[in-house]
Amino acid sequence: MTLRECWMESPLGRIHLVADDEGLTGIYLEDHARKPSFAADDGGGWRLLEAAREQLARWFEGERTDFDLPLRPRGTPFQMDVWRALSSIPFGETRTYAEIARTLGRPAAWRAVGAANARNPISIVVPCHRVVGASGALTGYAGGVDRKRWLLEHERVVAARFIGRSGRNRTSTG
Repeated sequence: MTLRECWMESPLGRIHLVADDEGLTGIYLEDHARKPSFAADDGGGWRLLEAAREQLARWFEGERTDFDLPLRPRGTPFQMDVWRALSSIPFGETRTYAEIARTLGRPAAWRAVGAANARNPISIVVPCHRVVGASGALTGYAGGVDRKRWLLEHERVVAARFIGRSGRNRTSTG
């Protein structure tokens, strides 16, 4: 399959989006640790990348709290399980590595969860930034801990705005 790519500007700097014919395969922040090299065609005007760019822009503007995009991350079966678990963490909330490991039925695998989390290829949409250390401390993030802090603060502010509007926790705007 042919990979296509594009870049977008964001409050966190440039973001690199990569997709194949079936879904997004990567969203990488500038200076992203462990970002693979790509031989991809320019995806300008390609519908999936345009939709991803539009949804991310609305997410950064606080107009959207979730994503409706086909995803095609590549990883081991365990990594895929972790990334699915990350996707279930509600907007504006965090989980620890140990909580994710327990969710997967592998409570002793919290280090392996951390390793899989660090290799998440679809930043923001698969919210690896929502995973924190056992004490609640911000631990490593492939896009940098300052960006992780920004993402969590952004979600906290946007979630509070949605709660204030409706009187209840309503964070899915699609």
